[in-house]
Amino acid sequence: MTVIKNLEKCLIYTLSVSRKFSAQHFLIGGDWGKENELHIHHYKVEVQLQGDELDQHGYLIDLLDLDHKLDDLVAHYRASVLNELPEFEGLNPSIEHFSRILWEVLEKEIAAPNVKFMAVKLWENDIAWVSYHRNL
Repeated sequence: MTVIKNLEKCLIYTLSVSRKFSAQHFLIGGDWGKENELHIHHYKVEVQLQGDELDQHGYLIDLLDLDHKLDDLVAHYRASVLNELPEFEGLNPSIEHFSRILWEVLEKEIAAPNVKFMAVKLWENDIAWVSYHRNL
């Protein structure tokens, strides 16, 4: 019986959703050639939530609610110039900063007591991505 109880404590549920969108930016503060000019990226964002307990319905989080929150978040950035947005003021709009900003916005929106950890993975092309993650 002790082995089963200890095994249950090791269980972690992971739920992940993703979206694709395009946005523009230009890098500042260095000489990065064409990256210093306004250009577009076709981003993919993936949000991963983890926890070790489910709610009374057997959910880590309401997936439809998370879908809507991610849709709203992506709509804010879709077709924008990141450099012109207040959250990027004074920042180089790198995917590192962008992934943290997305995490911080979602963290305020997530209302699921069983979610203990969130990661935001952001691709700016097929071969490069950054992940920002923290415990909640």
